Amino acid sequence: MSDAPETSDAEALGELRAAARVLLEWEEELAGGALGGAAIPALDLAALASPAEPVARPPEPVAREPERARPAEPVAREPERARPAEPVPREPERARPAEPVAPDRGPAAPLAPESFAPAGGGGRLQGRAAEAAGGRRCGLHAGRTTSVFARGRWDTDLAFVGEGPGYHEDQQGAPFVGRAGQLLDRMVAAMGYARDGVYVCNVVKCRPPQNRAPHPAEAGACAPYLEGQLDNVRPKAIVALGRTAAVGLGVCGPDTRGWRGRWGAWRGVPVMPTYHPAFLLRSPQQKRVVWEDLQAVLRRLGRPIPAR
Repeated sequence: MSDAPETSDAEALGELRAAARVLLEWEEELAGGALGGAAIPALDLAALASPAEPVARPPEPVAREPERARPAEPVAREPERARPAEPVPREPERARPAEPVAPDRGPAAPLAPESFAPAGGGGRLQGRAAEAAGGRRCGLHAGRTTSVFARGRWDTDLAFVGEGPGYHEDQQGAPFVGRAGQLLDRMVAAMGYARDGVYVCNVVKCRPPQNRAPHPAEAGACAPYLEGQLDNVRPKAIVALGRTAAVGLGVCGPDTRGWRGRWGAWRGVPVMPTYHPAFLLRSPQQKRVVWEDLQAVLRRLGRPIPAR
């Protein structure tokens, strides 16, 4: 333990003030002396007597929450131009199967009702055509598709009579529209007539089976129709196409030899028998003699013979 007397707080403060005064006076001498030092402000002794007030510290900066990055505004993009649609490959069209070519039958020209005159031969022929369409005089009606009455003009000076309708005639309802009919058309044209400028019909009005020649009984059953046709047309000459037609018109018998090219008559009308066009298709060398027969018909009618 120290033997020094204890000092009070006041005494210690007084000693401190005295030491501070001595220090202050020394500083003042330095400030105004030959050293030329800068004046040092005097200490405020009164301030030293009271505890110094705490110096206010500047507020610490508040930590700001870092700003969130704003999403970038979408840049307006130029609208894309619509691309033209690529053509869809089309499946190539399949070739259609060729339609069957019908044989050249020529324009069929059966006697239509409007072609008949209200009175006279044409009007009566219309009634006979309707009668033949429903005829059941013989057994041929059972196998027909349609009856075949006639084609051409009823007011003509020349008529052609054949045997009976074939397949194409049975289908179309007009005589001589198949291959034989096409040859007949050329024969008619060679004589200087239009195709339908003559009257064309057959001995029977229904097709015989397998295109055979009509039997005498079948020809006899249809004779009233044929007679009614020729009576109303009253041509100035008749061409009988084939032996069956010549027999049906009564200008020769079934067994007559040399029947072609010999004039006969039906109820006073001159009849020239010649070969059927179907026979000429099988025997084309006979066309010359048939042309001679047709020239004889033209001379009988007083018509000129066209140059071939």
